[in-house]
Amino acid sequence: MGAYYLDWFNLFFRWFHVIAGVAWIGASFYFVWLDLSLRKPPQWKADKGISGDLWAVHGGGFYEIAKYKLEPEEMPKTLHWFKWEAYTTWLTGMAMLSIVYYANATAYLIDPSKVAFGSSVGAISTSLLFLFGSYFIYEVIVRSHLGKNSFIFSTIIFILLIIACWGSYQLFSDRASFIHIGAILGTVMAGNVFFGIMPAQRALVECVRRGEKPGKEVADLALQAKNRSLMNNYFTLPLIFTMISNHYPMMYSHAHGWLVLVFVGIITAIVRHYFNQKHLDNHKPRYLVIPAVLTVLLIIWMRPEPIEPLPVVAAAVAAETATPNSVPPTNTDSAVDGSTISTDAASNANITADVVPVSASADDAIMGVVHTRCSTCHAAQPTQQGFAAPPAGIILQTPTDMKIHKAKIVTAVQTGYMPLGNLTQLTDKERQQLVAYTSGL
Repeated sequence: MGAYYLDWFNLFFRWFHVIAGVAWIGASFYFVWLDLSLRKPPQWKADKGISGDLWAVHGGGFYEIAKYKLEPEEMPKTLHWFKWEAYTTWLTGMAMLSIVYYANATAYLIDPSKVAFGSSVGAISTSLLFLFGSYFIYEVIVRSHLGKNSFIFSTIIFILLIIACWGSYQLFSDRASFIHIGAILGTVMAGNVFFGIMPAQRALVECVRRGEKPGKEVADLALQAKNRSLMNNYFTLPLIFTMISNHYPMMYSHAHGWLVLVFVGIITAIVRHYFNQKHLDNHKPRYLVIPAVLTVLLIIWMRPEPIEPLPVVAAAVAAETATPNSVPPTNTDSAVDGSTISTDAASNANITADVVPVSASADDAIMGVVHTRCSTCHAAQPTQQGFAAPPAGIILQTPTDMKIHKAKIVTAVQTGYMPLGNLTQLTDKERQQLVAYTSGL
């Protein structure tokens, strides 16, 4: 019953997260475009302290937008602060991380083949340390003298993110690894707003209200806020990718998933750079060609090995070689289900030494694997803790069920997406047998 209520909490927070994320990222895109699209104003506007203006039409009306170099002639009574979009996105994101990955740590967070955490508490503590430890390192760097040089600052952060991608894959399940990098990016971006951008804006507003010229302290805050905004700008597209990455197991379940994430980060950052340049009227197609080429290379590199369905052995041969309670002949090869097949029969069927033949009796053996490794979650009433209903409504309890969901099973098992976090400890041999058997249905 607890899993049922967790699903509802997940639904609510996911919607809030999406809405807040759209508002935050949309505002970010808009203001980057706006800032880079402002043009030199006429002299009468410049005399008022306006550094750039822009005319736009939308929704049946004209808009005149002006940006002041420092302060307006008169402080407005109502001033909108763009901050709650960022805070709400981070808060709902952390809520979802807690509901999905912490409340169901054994299913989604932990991969025993990587780190055998003694308990969920140990895994959750490691996750929080990894997340906030990464942010602490970022905050130290951005506040140091290194944070004043945008090129050095960006290079160091890029290298540290590569290390974080690799580290997350050593600690957590594949799916959780992508989410943790997304959580780091989201935390850094929200932290940039809370600890850097907002203090700089408040300091500027206070100077204007007092009628004072901003001093060195305000200028330093403004420079730090500028570099933080630069990070948020280039983090936006990689963050969006990690937010939706749980829908694409072919990405995070790849044998070198951390490297896939690095490549995606580079590709999306270059695309972001192209649009930044385009807003400045610097049309540089190479910043679209480069990510396009990298994407094609990534697709080629990630392509899975072709699936070879297991050959089906004639029922007569299966019956002859898999007689119950019989003593296996000396000159035999093992079948998937533990029965035997004569060497001559295997030769006649053109079965190589690396391929295990499947007979009608193999259904029992394969379904034994399915019931042990898959049906704990994919059953009408799941027995696995944390699941109130079968994932995606898929029930796997009979060979007919396997045939119905053949395409999904092959993809999920081959990519390593299922079982989630390899919770049921499906072996590589069993994985190969499941893929081969299901492909032949």
